[in-house]
Amino acid sequence: MKDINAPELSLGVVGAGAMGSGIAHVAALANITVHLFDNRDGAAAKARDGIAARLIKRAEEGKTSRETAALAVACLRVADSLEQLADCDVVIEAIVEDLELKREVFRRLESIVPARTILASNTSSLPIGAIAAGLAHPERVAGMHFFNPVPVMRLVEVISGPDTTEEVLAALTALGRRLGREPVAVKDTPGFLVNFGGRAYTTEALALVHENVATPAQIDAVMRDCCGFRMGPFELMDLTGVDVNFPVTRFVHESFFGDPRLRSTPFHRYKLETGQLGRKTQRGFFDYREGAVRPSPDAEVSTPPARSVVLAEPDAALAALARDCGAAVLATDDGTSPILAAPVGEDCAAFACRTGIDHRRLVAVDLAADTSKRITVMTAPGADPTVRGAAIALLATAKAVTAIADSPGFIAQRICAMVANLGCEMAQMGLAQPNDIDTAMRLGLNYPKGPLELADAMGVGTVFRILSEAQRLTGDDRYRPSQWLRRRAQLGLGARVV
Repeated sequence: MKDINAPELSLGVVGAGAMGSGIAHVAALANITVHLFDNRDGAAAKARDGIAARLIKRAEEGKTSRETAALAVACLRVADSLEQLADCDVVIEAIVEDLELKREVFRRLESIVPARTILASNTSSLPIGAIAAGLAHPERVAGMHFFNPVPVMRLVEVISGPDTTEEVLAALTALGRRLGREPVAVKDTPGFLVNFGGRAYTTEALALVHENVATPAQIDAVMRDCCGFRMGPFELMDLTGVDVNFPVTRFVHESFFGDPRLRSTPFHRYKLETGQLGRKTQRGFFDYREGAVRPSPDAEVSTPPARSVVLAEPDAALAALARDCGAAVLATDDGTSPILAAPVGEDCAAFACRTGIDHRRLVAVDLAADTSKRITVMTAPGADPTVRGAAIALLATAKAVTAIADSPGFIAQRICAMVANLGCEMAQMGLAQPNDIDTAMRLGLNYPKGPLELADAMGVGTVFRILSEAQRLTGDDRYRPSQWLRRRAQLGLGARVV
């Protein structure tokens, strides 16, 4: 096995699509000789020319030096057959996600390359052990899962099969660093780390739409403005394509024997079946056709703002918010003013039942998320529309307001708690070390915080409470807390404590 940092290292890439081209791009920039093969006529040459054009353009724009671009272009080679990869030190397969096709490629490679050559798959979800099964030397096979677009995304998951040696894992980890990526060691589990952990963000958003709690536009706005995500879950699904995210979601759900925490909705499948795939078809969860207007996430203000409010329970933050918006906070109920509350995990119906207050005047405000830009409110069935409108108008004097139907945990609490819980479950399963889980989710999905960091920021006890309440109120084991989360909540520990 050659030293990965040797100047003369040679890399073979099988598959010249977006992923294979991206891997070849970053390898060439690392001054590694790249042999790019694709069984489609002219595909490898086209990919090489495209990489070269992008590198030259970056040099012309002053984003890199002309010398760097020229050296990288000189590293790119086109292989006309798999046999031309015979002298490569490492070969990375990046073809379609088809287990039998990948097995065939690895069988052929094993008969071509010498015993010292490391074989890696860029599969995003197929088990490495299944790909290596039946090979004469499975110990040199591992996963090296890059993320698209490879030149931009810094993460690479390094996955061990059942026979992979420590030397091979160390070499691929070193290769990842040489390519300028951040390697994270991950267990050979369906979806690995990022594609498994990423299910919570989108599927909980889909659950909110399924329950008619909120619209995609409302959910996206809340997750951007109140939680710091760069993209809302529906924008994200439209960008990646429903033809990509639905099959992955279904695969992961089925692979974990129907775990409800990984469940999607009929609406998700419907988008696939009707060809509404997102940006690539101009229609998905949003309409991207010329002239289309995206629905507003903001509540309509049609009544004068309330001049006074009553607090359902003592709450200094809620009182300060009401006063900042210009309302008086009454010490006793006058029988007409909106009754404000800030429940955690509960919906308005459960809160009113527990406290005995008038559900018709109850307006719940989510203070568990950032309210500097946007406030989320919800009301119980049978709410007085005039009181509801007056409360919304009051809050809208200072912030954007999103008004949703009754839901345990609003929008932000539900989605963030589910993201944190799945991160805790990954730690419980030992998919990776807690800090590596956070690193992978930040780099692989551009999350503002890793899931365990998020649990600590929200408060482990708060996350446990949100999920426990949601499970109790809905009767759905989708919300069952991870044992990792429960134990740390009970002991008052942080989510990253091992």
